[in-house]
Amino acid sequence: VQLQASGGGWVQPGGSLRLSCAASGLSVTQYAIGWFRQAPGKEREGISCISSSGGSTFYADSLKGRFTTSKDVAKNTVYLEMNSLKPEDTAVYYCATDSVCRKYSDIKDMVSWFHNWGQGTQVTVSS
Repeated sequence: VQLQASGGGWVQPGGSLRLSCAASGLSVTQYAIGWFRQAPGKEREGISCISSSGGSTFYADSLKGRFTTSKDVAKNTVYLEMNSLKPEDTAVYYCATDSVCRKYSDIKDMVSWFHNWGQGTQVTVSS
């Protein structure tokens, strides 16, 4: 079972990036997939979750409206579209699995529910 995040890079403030989370050894129709990030010197925090069916999503309150998660079942891949990026969005971004998307009490608590962490992808937002 492996999740591989990709698509990171350098972008100017106000720009956009789309990250991909490619799954192997599991189907994205069987698991909820979450996105997370960890900035230097900070704890890992949750960003979003998309259910196995794709019909339900969860977003961290602070990121609603700027970040959108979706999935392509044919490609067995989940995406994170990030718009209006800010320097404080600079972090390593990860994806992982949970059985369902839950009503997480907070975005740091969200981390404890997820498994099958893939290697992250670096996103740097600067001018």
